Amino acid sequence: MVYFSKKFINEQKQRLENDLKDLLEKIELLKKEDPFADPEHVSDNAAIDTDVREQVGHQTVEAEIKNLNIRVRDIKQALIRINKGNYGICDKCNKPIPKARLKIIPESIYCIECEKKLRA
Repeated sequence: MVYFSKKFINEQKQRLENDLKDLLEKIELLKKEDPFADPEHVSDNAAIDTDVREQVGHQTVEAEIKNLNIRVRDIKQALIRINKGNYGICDKCNKPIPKARLKIIPESIYCIECEKKLRA
């Protein structure tokens, strides 16, 4: 059963692939910006306030990377669904996810109603 046109699916696939590429690049940049990525950090006898700033910076970078990796996982799953031919179908109720929702969040796996139920 086809719910979306090939054109729409191809547009979504291209967008997801571009988003994935951008996210992976951002993750690599964040890793490089991590204060703990500096090999001199271990032997650095920095002042306590510098050490605290570095620790907070490291934790911030790790949290951002964690969130980006969740989105990377979701995008990869959406690309798998496109390849399997079940993209845009709610994982819970098996109804089509509204096109407007997919345009906003292309990696959506739930329709709005099921998403609300899951978050309640």
